[in-house]
Amino acid sequence: MAVATLPSFRTRLFIDGDFRDSTSGRTFVSENPATGQPLAEIASGDAADIDTAVRAARRAFDDGRWSRRAPSERKETLLRFADLLEANLEELALLDSLEGGKPITDTREVDVPDAVRTYRWFAEAIDKVFDAVAPTGPDALGLIVREPVGVVGAVVPWNFPLLMATWKAAPALAAGNSLIIKPARFTSMSVLRMAELAAEAGIPDGVLNVVPGEGSTAGQALGRHMDVDMVTFTGSTEVGRSFLHYSAESNLKEIALEMGGKSPQIVLADPPDLDRVAEQVLVAGLMNMGENCSAGSRLLVHRSVRDDLVEQLVEGLRAWPVGDPLEDETRLGPMIEKPHLDKVMGYIEAGKAEGARVVTGGERTLTETGGYFVAPTIFDDVANSMKIAREEIFGPVISIVPFDDEDEAIALANQTNYGLAASVYTTNLDRAIRVARAVRAGTVGVNAYSEGDITTPFGGYKESGFGGRDKGLEAFEQYTEKKTIWFALG
Repeated sequence: MAVATLPSFRTRLFIDGDFRDSTSGRTFVSENPATGQPLAEIASGDAADIDTAVRAARRAFDDGRWSRRAPSERKETLLRFADLLEANLEELALLDSLEGGKPITDTREVDVPDAVRTYRWFAEAIDKVFDAVAPTGPDALGLIVREPVGVVGAVVPWNFPLLMATWKAAPALAAGNSLIIKPARFTSMSVLRMAELAAEAGIPDGVLNVVPGEGSTAGQALGRHMDVDMVTFTGSTEVGRSFLHYSAESNLKEIALEMGGKSPQIVLADPPDLDRVAEQVLVAGLMNMGENCSAGSRLLVHRSVRDDLVEQLVEGLRAWPVGDPLEDETRLGPMIEKPHLDKVMGYIEAGKAEGARVVTGGERTLTETGGYFVAPTIFDDVANSMKIAREEIFGPVISIVPFDDEDEAIALANQTNYGLAASVYTTNLDRAIRVARAVRAGTVGVNAYSEGDITTPFGGYKESGFGGRDKGLEAFEQYTEKKTIWFALG
């Protein structure tokens, strides 16, 4: 086993610097998806708890205990916070592996280290983002300044629990806001532990609050609250639409959405080494069990290289063992819950029914464990009109759609309601630039699957995004308001 002992579980709401039970006393069960067995009972917050958290966040913002600190002071505190996260890396990695079914090597080597880097990057950016002076005449001085937006609600998903909370919290805190995080019901414990470490680092009471609960209660209450200034959400397009309704029906709070995807991977007639292409295609389609908004689940392949690439993909799957997430060699863990397993299997059956050919996989596996495991599945002979090519599956399923020329590839890539990410594989630089520009997606990787890094903004076109970007200096835009201060000079 990769670990010897279980960590302590934080299971209560974290509001105004303290852990507490929910007002209703209700709880929900956190389950280990690798075994189907319960892990812990988590306090289930509702509208009353959201209101308590918002009032604490508002007090903290208005009295300036964080919002009016000098940027250099917020920077020092956030750097201490990052150090504490790094010191507790193994515990945080284990929590996300247990609750989310994520391979421990992913959480230990990618997710938690990326969270640490994100806090450090935004901490260092605080005192390097400058305001502006308008080009006025000599009789006036126009200042254009940024101010924190105020009380921010962050509703984060279960597929990258700690990291997605960090993508929201790091720039929001760096900008001087107070924050209420509503983690996904399946994966609350690493975010609760993060909040505890934030307090230990010196982030004042009320500035960072965490309220686990159902989306229909706690999440909706956050979206509708009249004293929340902005909500940032990562999750499904369906739920993202709801937050726009909540805003319209309440105080017209700012909304930033990062939502679903059906990302194309385009392999043109002149790709680089197919071993390398196959490796990247599998990473794009199978990383985090395919439970990833930017998953490259739609593989568009020029007919001249399709057969060779399919052969390489099947060979490459040997490096993707399915198994216990706590084993170091595991690369594919379970689906997050039984209903999601059933949903993914429903898509697989739909693909078969519509005439797509199963190259490998196509069934549930490791049923003896009690966990929710799906064998990695590759479909060939997929038409872009099929359900498996149009809808987000959120599982380890790759659909191969053949094409004959560059124009057809671009047309197929853009025949989707989504536009989060894409990849292009070619050895021709002109073609790479031409196709990357033509594909309507927020991030396009060339000869690699990539979401960029912390310096680059991340978000989508069309139904994949709205109102802002995570990461990069652009993230500050959604957590700040711009104010003009005009001096009339005598």
